[in-house]
Amino acid sequence: MRTISPPVGLPALNETDLVGQVARRLTEAIVLGRLPPGSKVVEAGIARELGVSRAPVREAARLLEQQGLLVANPRRGFFVRQFAADDIDEIYDLRLCVERHAAVLAARNLTPETRDKLRRQIEVLHETADLDDPARQVEEDYRFHRLICEIAGNRRMLRLFDDLASELRMVIGLIGRLYDDPHEIARTHEPVLAAIEAGHPERIVAYVDYHIGHAWREVGRLVREIPPWPAAAK
Repeated sequence: MRTISPPVGLPALNETDLVGQVARRLTEAIVLGRLPPGSKVVEAGIARELGVSRAPVREAARLLEQQGLLVANPRRGFFVRQFAADDIDEIYDLRLCVERHAAVLAARNLTPETRDKLRRQIEVLHETADLDDPARQVEEDYRFHRLICEIAGNRRMLRLFDDLASELRMVIGLIGRLYDDPHEIARTHEPVLAAIEAGHPERIVAYVDYHIGHAWREVGRLVREIPPWPAAAK
């Protein structure tokens, strides 16, 4: 009979992803504008505020650099990325290509279940508008557009959309500041859903173009109006 060894006092494993948690906190601060474009990420200050060592803060910063939210400057540290007008044009040009096609495919694949998921997500956007939680609203906005890509059924296209995720979250955060009424963010998604439900490709593309094109123009205008941050990385 096999002998079972007695406990030796080892602590239970904690699977908490410390670097991931720090990265999420930094992302939220960037999206909400607490860390403005061009500002420096002060590792010691962030670590002290979160109650962690500098190591996970540095690793989280490297992760956000890979995602395009931060830029590294040798001997000066990490800075929040500043979006130029050209950056906005590239992001939205690619986003239009992806979401036009995704919406048309989603209409072809639409089922009562997936239709209800899209409708429910717009309801969530309205509910979130009453919570005074901009970070949550940004996330729910992103989820609506990702859900369209999921329903489209093209895994590579979904992966491409996810590659834009961090930049889209940051840009969508800028969009949210353009509306005095948070419910307006939810309302702008309703015509897109109606077009997908109707299933006419030309109308779908037209409404996607209008929805994303409006955001493209407004975010581009906002970016041009933001003065350079004094401490920006050069």
